[in-house]
Amino acid sequence: MKGVAARDAPGAGERVRDALERTWRPVGLLFACLAAWWGVTAAGLVEPYLVPSPGTTLGVMGDKASYIWHHTWITTYETLLGFVIAVVVGIAAAVIMVYSTTVEKTLYPILLFAQVIPKIAIAPLFVVWLGFGLAPKIVVAVLIAFFPVVISMVTGLKAVDPEMIQLSSTMGAGPLQTFAKIRFPASLPHLFSGLKVAVTLAVTGAVVGEFVGANEGLGYVILQANGNLDTPMLFAGLLVMSLIGVILFVLVELAEHLLLPWHASRRGEAVTTTY
Repeated sequence: MKGVAARDAPGAGERVRDALERTWRPVGLLFACLAAWWGVTAAGLVEPYLVPSPGTTLGVMGDKASYIWHHTWITTYETLLGFVIAVVVGIAAAVIMVYSTTVEKTLYPILLFAQVIPKIAIAPLFVVWLGFGLAPKIVVAVLIAFFPVVISMVTGLKAVDPEMIQLSSTMGAGPLQTFAKIRFPASLPHLFSGLKVAVTLAVTGAVVGEFVGANEGLGYVILQANGNLDTPMLFAGLLVMSLIGVILFVLVELAEHLLLPWHASRRGEAVTTTY
């Protein structure tokens, strides 16, 4: 195309520089927050029983590593299972809504109504109905993660260029072929945007379920620490919970990079103008 010149694929050094450029700011902010935390506690501006020092918190995480790891695994399992169920059900619901106006007009208001209900308000009902096992925590995780998956998938499926749909129909493609070759691939960027939100919300959902009724999981650890005024353990639980969310977010983003190399936002530097 006139006025556009292709660039060579970035080398390893350029990719490393790009990665550093993207990460140094959040990493710097994280270290600044840790330094501020340490400074406040070291200066004695707050009582240790209110805000423990980073060293004390890390010491508790090291001393009780097996205890924390056990409860971390429980919460991670609940999160992953709830996330996977939310993705499968959410994608299926979105496809049905896009292909059926009647279903969309019927289901969409119900989804909005369910979304605005505080999940912690209905979580006790799931404990009553499903018991104190993993089921109520997984259900809460599904309910919280479900909405962004549905909305992003519906948006992606509707964002396809109508001319592409018409062209595929003209060339003899059936509805299934059009969905598999055009609609679904084109919706993936929107879907992954929703997945990155959903996977972090799934962590919140699992912990909320544990707050209501559980004898395992990070929510249980946090509640026990709060009841015992064990702020180092409370902070440790919060840090681990945040770390789970960050790791899962990064994994979803990595999957997006691997599965969508063709997406424009992933190849923004592939061409440059020469006007």
